[in-house]
Amino acid sequence: MAFYYTEPSRTFSEFLLLPNLTTKDCTPANVTLRTPITKFKKGEEAAISLNIPFSSAVMQSVSDDGMAVALARCGGISFIFGSQTTANQAAMVRKVKGYKAGFVVSRSNLTPDNTLKDVLALKEQTGHSTVAVTDDGTANGRLLGIVTSRDYRMSRDAMDKKVSDFMTPFSKLIYGNSGITLSEANDLIWEHKLNCLPIVDADQNLEYLVFRKDYEAHKEYPYELLDGNKSYLVGAGINTKDYKERVPALVEAGVDVLVIDSSDGYSEWQSETVQYVKANFDVKIGAGNVVDREGFLYLVEAGADFIKVGIGGGSICITREQKGIGRGQASALIEVAAARDEYFEKTGVYVPICSDGGIVHDYHITLALAMGADFVMMGRYFARFDESPTRKLKVGSNFVKEFWGEGSNRARNWQRYDTGGKSGLLFEEGVDSYVPYAGSLRENLDKTIGKIKSTLCNCGAKSIEELQRTARITLVSATSLVEGGAHDVILKESSLSED
Repeated sequence: MAFYYTEPSRTFSEFLLLPNLTTKDCTPANVTLRTPITKFKKGEEAAISLNIPFSSAVMQSVSDDGMAVALARCGGISFIFGSQTTANQAAMVRKVKGYKAGFVVSRSNLTPDNTLKDVLALKEQTGHSTVAVTDDGTANGRLLGIVTSRDYRMSRDAMDKKVSDFMTPFSKLIYGNSGITLSEANDLIWEHKLNCLPIVDADQNLEYLVFRKDYEAHKEYPYELLDGNKSYLVGAGINTKDYKERVPALVEAGVDVLVIDSSDGYSEWQSETVQYVKANFDVKIGAGNVVDREGFLYLVEAGADFIKVGIGGGSICITREQKGIGRGQASALIEVAAARDEYFEKTGVYVPICSDGGIVHDYHITLALAMGADFVMMGRYFARFDESPTRKLKVGSNFVKEFWGEGSNRARNWQRYDTGGKSGLLFEEGVDSYVPYAGSLRENLDKTIGKIKSTLCNCGAKSIEELQRTARITLVSATSLVEGGAHDVILKESSLSED
């Protein structure tokens, strides 16, 4: 006979946090949101931690290289979508790793034999006004000069004028030598009033460019998520079908962490994929999604570095509607977190969990953390911002951004839902939709983080780990849900913005 859970399947909106004593030193300025995302042994540090507990979803409409750079600057991580060719995904990873904090690999390069027409075409394509001139036109060729918009006049110079005739030659450039620190590079920039400082090796080969504008940007983003080489951290999604071709390319491109992107991770296919990656590569890998103790333990025993929790709770996901499979996000997270804590007590190995889906309001993030999540993964939240890869449209009198699920026909990501048999989607498990446009990521993220830190202070906690140990959580009734919002008043104005 089937097993029946006696407890209802609950969502975040059915819970509230109770305040604990807020001490005088428990202020938002003293709260840290740093959190591990890969497993570690008791008494040790995780190999990879986030400065804020945010990751963007493995979705075409959310996580490309642009979102990855923007979120890493703020302290979180993106998992670049895998429903594209291996070459394209690896190229996106490579672009993110090229954004070395302060040290940028040149992405606009020409040879001396190119023309002004080529310079303008490259500027139109990349948006870059600084072009490195190397002997072979590559980012690491022998540096021969630099071209900026000050080196030519479109009204007077012929389009076929060679770059060698108007570039600033290497002999007149101020440059830095390989191994220079970012602080030393910035000192040269300020001393010589430069906008750009090239960094070259002993053979005059170009290594990096350091820009004056990036100095201000670095100061503006104190929580940047960087590796040992001062490059941004980036993740990538894979599936259980072409992983033997995809993973080597992603590792070669420099990916920091992988995650298997699937609507249901409790499968032998995921176990085999995790074991293959762990046996052949020195890269971290997460698995999922699961909704119970059994699924968690199965993937942990396979070797997963973190586990994603949640089936059917995403705003564009209709898995529950189509297949009757899933669980309320709060119920799933509570059970998996308990299993994680038991596993830690038994083995001394802490396996972080990611709450994926079910986030409607900002306070749901804090609830997820209090219930045991180490970080959250969100799609709709990030899809609303300028940095997401989709189009901004005007529908009626409102601006929106496109947002579609990986289980929709538009994504054509059949590998994510495959359980053997015909290659293709027989039915959709995601929808094609719009979300209200919300502006820039940084502005909205600052607001959300401010709410989370303030709530932690109300709970008497200065870290996520302390919140998980001391949080008090209560169920709420339908009546108290009404009481919790504005009621019995006539509002002066309404807003389309979302938390």
